[in-house]
Amino acid sequence: MKTKAVRLYGKEDLRLEEFDLPEIKDDEILARVVSDSICMSSFKAAEQGAAHKRVPDNVAENPIIIGHEFCGDIVKVGKKWRGEFKEGEKFGIQPAREGTVLAAGYSFNYIGGDAQYVIIPNEYLECGGILHYSGESYYKASLAEPVSCIIAGYHENYHSIYEKHTHEMGIKKGGAVAILAGVGPMGLGAIDYGIHCDRKPSLIVVTDIDQARLDRAAQLLTVEEAAKNGVKLVYVNTSDLEDPVAYMKGINGGKGFDDVFVYAPVSALVEQGDALLGDGGCLNFFAGPIKTDFSAKFNFYDVHYAFHRITGTSGGNTDDMKEAIRLAGEGRINPSIMISHVGGLDSVVDTTLNLPNIKGAKKLVYTHVSMPMTAIADFEELGKTDKFYKDLADICKKHNGIWSDEAEKYLLANAKKI
Repeated sequence: MKTKAVRLYGKEDLRLEEFDLPEIKDDEILARVVSDSICMSSFKAAEQGAAHKRVPDNVAENPIIIGHEFCGDIVKVGKKWRGEFKEGEKFGIQPAREGTVLAAGYSFNYIGGDAQYVIIPNEYLECGGILHYSGESYYKASLAEPVSCIIAGYHENYHSIYEKHTHEMGIKKGGAVAILAGVGPMGLGAIDYGIHCDRKPSLIVVTDIDQARLDRAAQLLTVEEAAKNGVKLVYVNTSDLEDPVAYMKGINGGKGFDDVFVYAPVSALVEQGDALLGDGGCLNFFAGPIKTDFSAKFNFYDVHYAFHRITGTSGGNTDDMKEAIRLAGEGRINPSIMISHVGGLDSVVDTTLNLPNIKGAKKLVYTHVSMPMTAIADFEELGKTDKFYKDLADICKKHNGIWSDEAEKYLLANAKKI
């Protein structure tokens, strides 16, 4: 059967194309993708092409489908998997697989999120990378993948117990957390999770240099909501501070932080995070850089005498994914806050290649729809001349200006098909 998909051929060479999928094998599944959210990692893959560690060397001759944060419906099940999966059920995906860098959205010809139909190979099914999903909306399962990465960061941090020469995994319960460059899409998810997770800190300080983004974060994730969950939440614009480290330590009673997350690949920010660590503190370098020689100074005096630790995370595991889906299903976290733009499959190429220059948070794609990548904040203005956008604007207003199950249903029923 035919599918439309965005395929990567090389450095900055993305193409929206229609092509034939082969018949599935007995150990494969044919699936219909409905939603995908665009990750900065896809931009990095497009920037690097075959030089990216997950992208095959022969991508120019064997293009791969990009996108790895997707959800959809199972269409046809190969004989091997008919006892596990049913035609018509929804699915989510955990693209990262243990023991290999190869992943959907980077490495395969017939599976990726920016496509209408895909073939799920046996290797994903064998490792449990395809998850049953019974939620009402598709986009929440798309966002479960980035949320799982956030959860992985919280779980990956560690603190040494020197007397036993062991590590206690996870952020320090009841401790102080700093999230630097923390009001982008992933930062918003990190704040939300920190407020509502089981292993809560007592303090979260979030920094950025963009006041508009800080204001939006404070509107979506309020200090009052954090306080109700036993967390003191403080937003800080560091752009005008003479000494951001001293200022932030002042918020924490003059002490350093137990856990610091760096959400932008900026050397000065890594060094600021290092300076913010308190005794036994752990720095998580969350933001993956494009440059393979990216580096920053780190105070090894404090590694030795103050037991400072450093880690980094890339992707979450299947348990992290299951936790993301569970918390969203229980209403404890709201992935909708991560979405700032919505578009169709025909918006993917331009959006991906220009992602760092498009302000806002997550860009959500519906793969059977033709629609420019459009900011939710612009729906109202566009609605003055277009009923489709007016109706979407009215729906989003009902939900505190963010995307929702209702908005998705309306879009899928009324948007122009590609």
